Amino acid sequence: MTAQSTVHSVTYDLLRSLGLTTVFGNPGPTEQPFLQEFPADFTYVLALQEASVIAMADTFAQVTGWPALVNVHSSAGMGNAVGNLVAAYHGNTPLIVTSGQQHRELLIGEPYLGNREATTLPRPWVKWSYEPARAEDVPEAFLRAYAMALQPPAGPVYLSIPMDDWKRPLSGFTRTRTFSYRVMPDPDRLRAFAERISASSRPALVFGPEVDKAGGWDAAVALAERLHAAVYGSPLLDRASFPEDHPLFCGPLGMSVKTISDRLQGHDLVVVIGAEVFRYYPYVPGPYLPEGTELLQITGNPDVAAAARAGDSLLGDPKAAIEQLLTAVADGAARTAPKPMDRPRVLPEAPNTPLTPPEVYAALSSVKPADAVIVNESTSTMAQQIEWLPTTRTGSFFATASGGIGWGTPAAVGVALADRQRGVSRPVVALIGDGSFQYSVQAVWTAAQHRLPVVYVVMRNQEYSILKSFAVLEETPGVPGLDLPGLDIAGVARGFGCRAVDVGTTEDLRREFKAALAADTTTVIVVATQPQTAML
Repeated sequence: MTAQSTVHSVTYDLLRSLGLTTVFGNPGPTEQPFLQEFPADFTYVLALQEASVIAMADTFAQVTGWPALVNVHSSAGMGNAVGNLVAAYHGNTPLIVTSGQQHRELLIGEPYLGNREATTLPRPWVKWSYEPARAEDVPEAFLRAYAMALQPPAGPVYLSIPMDDWKRPLSGFTRTRTFSYRVMPDPDRLRAFAERISASSRPALVFGPEVDKAGGWDAAVALAERLHAAVYGSPLLDRASFPEDHPLFCGPLGMSVKTISDRLQGHDLVVVIGAEVFRYYPYVPGPYLPEGTELLQITGNPDVAAAARAGDSLLGDPKAAIEQLLTAVADGAARTAPKPMDRPRVLPEAPNTPLTPPEVYAALSSVKPADAVIVNESTSTMAQQIEWLPTTRTGSFFATASGGIGWGTPAAVGVALADRQRGVSRPVVALIGDGSFQYSVQAVWTAAQHRLPVVYVVMRNQEYSILKSFAVLEETPGVPGLDLPGLDIAGVARGFGCRAVDVGTTEDLRREFKAALAADTTTVIVVATQPQTAML
């Protein structure tokens, strides 16, 4: 290091060594000292609002498999970001979220743009929250943040950095370290689990998002086939971990306590790997498990294990656990084959105007490339998506891990950016509800600026259909604010620089979708559809 080295130069050298050379952000004055003289070998991804910043970084980290670096503006920017930070926390996405703090000399006087109790603001949706006590501690804080974000259970962390820290002289930082990010399951407990699985007469497997994130897709398929077991999708999943067209796949498990218990009737053992037990909503009372059914859970997240309402848990990396189970469980070829998921795929005899969601998905199923990624935030039509557009490849389905909306539109941008960085060419298809699209609509500007191969299919039903479905189930009539008239979605998308069209027929949808795949920019296709009652 030269005599002129500073906290700024030393930190950028550290970030470079960690591979953190892409920064997602929306800058403010307290962040400019960090961003000054931005290095040519770094990439800055500008989003126009901090909620979009977080969601883009979220899927970018998921696809690359490594932490993503985020920079938002003081307390106001952090406040905007928190909604999608909840999704990153529940989705175990490794993010290093930073914001600028006011000048240290001014802080005692509550200055403008000061971040009051900065480390408290993002909690409880980060694993670690810190503001360095000294400017000299900034590089080491980043190194610890990297370790904390990546180690299981992975998740977001937060650093607040006073703006005057960056220019402080610092000769260097040499205490770099490496970190382990996989934890092996206890062999004795795993062996006991294997014995119980082998003794089961009719086991069910539930593979959750942790499996795909750990790279365990192929191992999950092999285990299901060895056991000859029924496989269900975990409730409200944000990553698919098993091919949904496989003969052993029996469909999604459901959402409520009663629905899940009813679906598991007849199974003497349920093995949940890489998922909560369970993500429940809405509240429909019932037994947590059917009479006579036992449950085993394998997860890399101790909080998830502790929160389970039933069953016995084992902590460990899901991929490693599945691979060890493969050699420890008995072959289940003698078991009766489960009935695969029913896919009636019924369409109306004559086309509808507006189209029904099944008509939309049927049309997309005939033109969607096999390698396309799906990002779904059309919550009321997810059952139709599984029926018509099943996920068949690892790392090719993404949804929010929280109950909020406004994640999917920017998340599609993050997937496409990560693919580009990895040298992977595949289209990204974002299935978005018209209500969801409004929350982070500005994200399409970033997609257009980078000319990303994203095709947004926005289903324009002029209402929050999922909320109307919940209103019926929860017997809450007369709720206001559930209709969305007067939105010109295509016009807004064009204003942000996208190619955008309105379509009303399946022929138009197929034609425009093919054109979007051939375009060299982002396309927003707005489809007029009828409301869909969600299957809850």
